[in-house]
Amino acid sequence: MGAPERGGSVCSMEIRLANRGDAEDVAAIYNHEATREPTVLDLRPRTVAEQQEWLAQRSGAHSVIVAVSEGEVVGFASLSPYRPRPGYNTSVESSVFVRRDRVRQGIGQLLLDSLVALAAEHGFHSMIARIVGDNEASVALHERCGFDVVGVEREVGRKFGRWLDCTVMQRLLG
Repeated sequence: MGAPERGGSVCSMEIRLANRGDAEDVAAIYNHEATREPTVLDLRPRTVAEQQEWLAQRSGAHSVIVAVSEGEVVGFASLSPYRPRPGYNTSVESSVFVRRDRVRQGIGQLLLDSLVALAAEHGFHSMIARIVGDNEASVALHERCGFDVVGVEREVGRKFGRWLDCTVMQRLLG
């Protein structure tokens, strides 16, 4: 699942399925967001063992992909079940995370484009993204990838002493 070459900063970027060996790097990226940013509503970091378990639960249609540059995981994205009831099985929730020192280099775009293609390959009809806080960059990224804002859930989360909204975006795949 190699990525096409694009502008300078994403050349030689590899997009591939994640494996258990990626758990430490994926945890480091996620834990920064969980402990320092209002972009996820987790309040504590994941251990490497917890991240390995999370990765083990995501295979097949609900996969995790990583962006690798010069041997380092610099971002990851995942497809997760949207809701537990069977009638929702044609929809999937997406998540994209880029290492903070590598944002604004096109990595998020490569990951989300690859995730959309993966979701379509697995026959999903609808992708849902839930963007926490005032994350304008993530909203813009999803708009570039064909997602539309379908709603805003007001003050559904609390982190760092403030209420956070969740912007819900959707893309129909076919």
